[in-house]
Amino acid sequence: MEMLKGKVALITGSGRGIGRAIALKFAREGADVISLDIDIQSARETTREVESLGRKAQSYSCDISNFETTQEVLKAAIEHFGKLDILVNNAGITKDNLLLRMTEEEWDLVLKVNLKGVFNVTKSVLRQMLKQKSGKIINIASVIGIMGNVGQANYAASKAGLIAFTKSLAKEVASRNINVNAIAPGYIQTRMTESLSEDIKKQMLSMIPLSRFGAPEDVANCALFLASSLSDYITGQVIVVDGGLVM
Repeated sequence: MEMLKGKVALITGSGRGIGRAIALKFAREGADVISLDIDIQSARETTREVESLGRKAQSYSCDISNFETTQEVLKAAIEHFGKLDILVNNAGITKDNLLLRMTEEEWDLVLKVNLKGVFNVTKSVLRQMLKQKSGKIINIASVIGIMGNVGQANYAASKAGLIAFTKSLAKEVASRNINVNAIAPGYIQTRMTESLSEDIKKQMLSMIPLSRFGAPEDVANCALFLASSLSDYITGQVIVVDGGLVM
């Protein structure tokens, strides 16, 4: 059973990690995939994998923090496929530092990519979904946006903002049959988390009731649910995928 048969999905930051796992999960369930990543080579790798699964795919390099560039790229992507059914706002960065040591550049860059980037992408595709009177928007937030974390005031603020953005947009577009939800992953083993020290990893593991770190596939499974018809009566929600970390 292909849960997303005939659908077109756009996934930002799909060159690796959670984004790539979601792209491949959607492709296996019948969706054609638009891969967006600032690293075009990694986006093309995802596209090749999607095509190997028998689905149509396109990859685009895009700095989502730039509104004009994002509009141009997504206009071309939508014109190529003729529609857009699913948007996954996954792209994000970290620039960790204690607040007293955090530079203005470190603060601005994280907010520019993680929060303004979501605004840029969503605004660029929303008119198409409104025209279709259907759509699924999934924002990848983080448990850090719920619980906070030392040295991540910028990242936490961006993800908390994304959660509020999700709820506000869900109310705006519900009447047009567009669902907007967020996923808040916990500690997921990706390139971004591999750079953490062993001491921090051990400390995090001790706080997880399921006693294991998550895999990108765990987040992809939740994204599939939210992208499919199984979640048609769910909107404005934040689903935490963290092994019980913030329980």
